Parts: sequence; C-alpha cells; structure tokens
Amino acid sequence: MAVTTVAEGVHRITGAFVNFYLVEDEDGLTIVDSGLPAMWNVLQDALKGLGYSLEDVRALVLTHAHFDHLGLAHRLHSEHRVPVWVHPEDAFLARHPYRYSHEKSRLLFSLTHPAGVPVLARMAGAGALKVHGLEEFAYLPGTGTLDVPGTPEIVFSPGHTNGHCGLFLRDRNVLFSGDALVTLDPYTRRAGPRIVAGAATANSAQNLETLTALAATGAGLVLPGHGEPWTEGVEEAVAIARRNGAA
Repeated sequence: MAVTTVAEGVHRITGAFVNFYLVEDEDGLTIVDSGLPAMWNVLQDALKGLGYSLEDVRALVLTHAHFDHLGLAHRLHSEHRVPVWVHPEDAFLARHPYRYSHEKSRLLFSLTHPAGVPVLARMAGAGALKVHGLEEFAYLPGTGTLDVPGTPEIVFSPGHTNGHCGLFLRDRNVLFSGDALVTLDPYTRRAGPRIVAGAATANSAQNLETLTALAATGAGLVLPGHGEPWTEGVEEAVAIARRNGAA
C-alpha cells in the first residue's frame, strides 16, 4: 500500500488495486471514497505524515457505494463521527454493499477472464468480504457544489451504479472519476481508460453514455477508483474508453 501526492493538496492512497483520496484545504480534509478495511492504518499514517489526524476530516464523499469504496466508511462515521455523503440512488447500496446490480454473473465472468482473479483475490485479502454497510449518511445533490473541504462539484454519472457521481475540483483541474471511468478494470486486469466490466456494472450502455458528463468538465487530471492517474485530459480518456467499449 502506498500514499502519493498527485496534485496540489490531493493525495492518493492505493492498495489491493483500489484507490481513494485525501483533499486538503484551509478548512480541513475531505476523503473521497474509502477503500477497503485493511487500509485503515495506511490512512492514519497518511494523515500523520501530512500533519493531520482523523479529527481534521470533515467529510467522506462517496463516488458510489460499492464495497471497495465503502471499506472505511462505517468506522470513520461510528468512531469519529465523520459525515458520509452518497447520492440518494445509492442509498440502498450504502446500507447493503453486497447487494448491487450487475449485468453479468461474477462467477462466470471470472471463469472466462482469469487474469482478473488475482486482483479480486488481493481485494478479498484486504477485507473486501468484510465491509459493513451504513445506516446514517447525508445525500449528495444531483448537481452543484458540496460545502466540504475542496468544494467538489457533483458530476452525476450513473451506469456503473444508479447513483454514481464524479467529483470535480475546478480550481485544481482535477476529476475524481470513481468507477465510471477507470484505468484498470479489476475484473479483466486490462489497463488504460475504460469502464468496469459488466460483472460489476449495472448498465454498461448508460455508463458509456454518461462519460459525456465527465468529459464536459474538461479536467486535465483524472483520478480513478482503480488504476493509475490519467494526466492527458478527460476528453482523451473518454474517447479511449468508448473505443474500448464494454466488457
């Protein structure tokens, strides 16, 4: 597991093929997504290294509520009273992170795409099968900005899940694309801009269409839920993802 600074005041925490992010400003910190349970100590070490503690975290904002983005949410909220934000369309998923819609059988897909099995095994080893759902959270607006550190703009981008949202830091030209646009598909282990396979995506056609909303931000840096940061602009990433199509 590792922590890297990827933009001014933006830090990436990565492990078991999963990313989440810290955003700092003068009002404190926002966490974007929350990885897997085994990443708790890495989060604490990252905060300490930046001169912060958990008491400086003002919000956890979820791009969506799949288990690999919800991993630390219950602990952050229950032990440290960090407010958790999620889109209303992902509220059920936030309560029940393993009961999500997907187009294809996960088991059959893994059998026909064995390259992804070690990735999923690493995620399981980091606690992917032990994520607790939430009972208390706040709802993201469908549009506009959120009054938390970093002041992210909400980019409603359903398809991967019904309530998926990108988060755009306009003043830093940074887009958190969640799993609507990734640079590594955990289910195939294919790299480069793409959407996640149907084994974990509710509606691939909608996901490909909703990339238009992400491209409209014009962001120079794209920070996905899986894979390396993309530095060549969101429009190029979207064009490549559409050429790659659904899996």
